[in-house]
Amino acid sequence: MFLEEKLKKLPDLPGVYLMKDKNDNIIYVGKAKSLKNRVRQYFGSYGNSSLKVKSMVDRIADFEYIIVKNEIESLILENNLIKDKNPKYNILLRDDKQYPYIKIPKEKYPRVLKTRRILKDSAEYFGPYPNASAVNDSIEIFNKIYKLRTCSLNFDKNPSLSRPCLNYFIKRCKGPCKYDVDETEYNENINEIRKFLSGKDLKIIESLEQDMKKAVDEFRDNIKSLNLLNEKQIITNTDITENKDVVAMARGVDEAIVQVFFIRNGKIVGREHYFLRDYFNDDNAKLANAFIKQFYGGAAFIPKEIIIETEPEDVKILEEFLSERKNAKVKILEPKRGENLDLLKLVKKNALDMLDKYADRYRKKLNSSIKALNDIKDTLGLTTIPKRIEAYDISNTYGIESVGSMVVFEDGIPKKSDYRKFKIKTITGADDYGSLREVLIRRFTRGIKEIESKTDSSFSRFPDLIMMDGGKGQTNIAQRVLDELKIDIAVCGLVKDDFHNTRGIIYNNEEFNLDINSGAFKMIFKIQEEAHRFAINYHRSLRTKNIFKSELDGIEHIGPKRKLELMNHFKSISKIKEASIEELVAVKSMDKKAAQSIYDYFRS
Repeated sequence: MFLEEKLKKLPDLPGVYLMKDKNDNIIYVGKAKSLKNRVRQYFGSYGNSSLKVKSMVDRIADFEYIIVKNEIESLILENNLIKDKNPKYNILLRDDKQYPYIKIPKEKYPRVLKTRRILKDSAEYFGPYPNASAVNDSIEIFNKIYKLRTCSLNFDKNPSLSRPCLNYFIKRCKGPCKYDVDETEYNENINEIRKFLSGKDLKIIESLEQDMKKAVDEFRDNIKSLNLLNEKQIITNTDITENKDVVAMARGVDEAIVQVFFIRNGKIVGREHYFLRDYFNDDNAKLANAFIKQFYGGAAFIPKEIIIETEPEDVKILEEFLSERKNAKVKILEPKRGENLDLLKLVKKNALDMLDKYADRYRKKLNSSIKALNDIKDTLGLTTIPKRIEAYDISNTYGIESVGSMVVFEDGIPKKSDYRKFKIKTITGADDYGSLREVLIRRFTRGIKEIESKTDSSFSRFPDLIMMDGGKGQTNIAQRVLDELKIDIAVCGLVKDDFHNTRGIIYNNEEFNLDINSGAFKMIFKIQEEAHRFAINYHRSLRTKNIFKSELDGIEHIGPKRKLELMNHFKSISKIKEASIEELVAVKSMDKKAAQSIYDYFRS
């Protein structure tokens, strides 16, 4: 009776509807041109149209809806809600990686940068490149060969510095900040990099190959990294200049593998595979629709054409949605003949091969993780399986360089694209409780703002469970922050024994011990170790970066050149501290005045 009354009041307007079960969990999110007509269908003959629909309708205890202006808005909102709520009966993309690009900003003395976001800033973007390490190595090579600047100075405002940075003294930059550098020659070097990244000129590799004959070991890895960006391509038609993605699918028992080939300027620059969870064997048109919405809805780059074997459901709306995001026309094509069909067959072959190799392994891993999460749910008495878990840890050395880490697991699998690092700003000294409070306030305050502004990010997606690295103190800190922000999320702590080994979970101030051989214990141990590892690595990177600066920067008469030569001579800060004035004077560029300054500083 309750549902019948709500059905009568549905508006004949576009919007998004959310189906809920008896526990108020969202089990399905859908969009509709007319909410009145679409939602009513589920409670008519359509409700028995398939196993999936019947299973879902049997569990519907309530529904909500959100009215929007048009179908494009409903598609965007539906996509965001599916990512956020992870509903059981929606098709879900298991991976949403963001691949890096190489960016050349429009500026005086341009830099070459790595980025994962494409902005409307007049810069040039090349990519995406699935191999991030090759991007890092290649930018390093460009900087090394051409001595490009890496600083963020605005040369359009003619910056004036008393001295150039360390890169100039180690011959890694020509120093346009201080000296006259021929801008025409500099831009010619940038043009050579542009040509290489566009696949039009391989002079950089040829140059390295010549150098390799002189120093094989030094340059072999450099050439390998550049070749990863410019591999010999399968496509032989050199007239092709369009950017396109070719998408094919292979179906398994309860999953589908989607294989994507990225084609840029007529070359295959990379390929990647993605898992779709598909428990109810939806048809290919629905799977294609789900993949395109979830993958390209958050992608940094959208190609002009998406070649796909089955035209997706609502293809015209999808094209309009993607064209709006790209700010240019996007076509989704199902080829029947010609070169695109040949490409599609190649991608399909790869998808089938991937399914044959990895589907069983993926299914076993996912099933094992879901069982472990279910055990955690039962142990703590949660109402739902904690599909998204966030874990937090703090790392510092005697209160110096305190940092916080946030790691994310979805379906028991690390989602590294959602990991976040926090440099503690408001807490002084070794105050782990205060640091945790700062991290949680920053994380969830930003999350609330992004939800209100309808921004889709790792912050706008709230977890089902928060894990703190610690006992009652840490969990109570987290609970107080959530209460202040009026957020309802379960919080547990991971407690350790006298030997610093994890022994169990604390939840609602009650400790639950777990069998160390159980899947649940292994899961929480893995999450705890990952949070700890991520925090430690961030802290170590800051400490390593700052120790040289913090130890020598405050010393009078010691500039970048002397710092470099002192380190080259003594190899460590500790040896500089122990050195006599005579030993310090022996270093190139040092005089007695500078040596006395160092000697007095470390003994004051």
